[in-house]
Amino acid sequence: MTSTDPPAPEAPEAPEAFEAPPAEAIGPRPSAPARARRGFRRWRRTRPFWAALWMSLGGFVIFFLPMAPLGRILQVGVGGVAGMAGGVVIMAMALLVLALPSQRHTAGTIAVIAGVASFPLSNLGGLFVGMGLSVLGGAMAFAWLPEKPAKRPGRLARRRDRVTDGTPASPASVRSGSA
Repeated sequence: MTSTDPPAPEAPEAPEAFEAPPAEAIGPRPSAPARARRGFRRWRRTRPFWAALWMSLGGFVIFFLPMAPLGRILQVGVGGVAGMAGGVVIMAMALLVLALPSQRHTAGTIAVIAGVASFPLSNLGGLFVGMGLSVLGGAMAFAWLPEKPAKRPGRLARRRDRVTDGTPASPASVRSGSA
């Protein structure tokens, strides 16, 4: 009789650490314009972008309309300087809204006031176009709210539904914080 040792039982394999898939499996890296567009979209969504755009267009019309050829509009005179100042103020409020979204209420209110004040000061508020765009943009800036993250399902609800040793967990056993 020969004695042979029985084969040693194989140890269960330990789960391997997570390995990132190779770059080829993920896909090609997006081009520079695509990354720039995605970055701009991300930045734009954190600010009242469209409000600032309408305000700046309205301010532009109010500012540059008094400098149009005199044959096409009423003669400007000294009052045109106040109209141009209103256009500059509106464009500055548009930049403020983009730079500091937390100041959107103040900037929106000032843009609406300057837009309405441009009616008597700058050729009927930029022939109503500049005034309308400024009021629209100021109102949009005032009403804009930052995007809130999507609601996730509550963690307590999932813990209550979890089954341990055959019985559901009672609400009293689910606690937050330390003992």
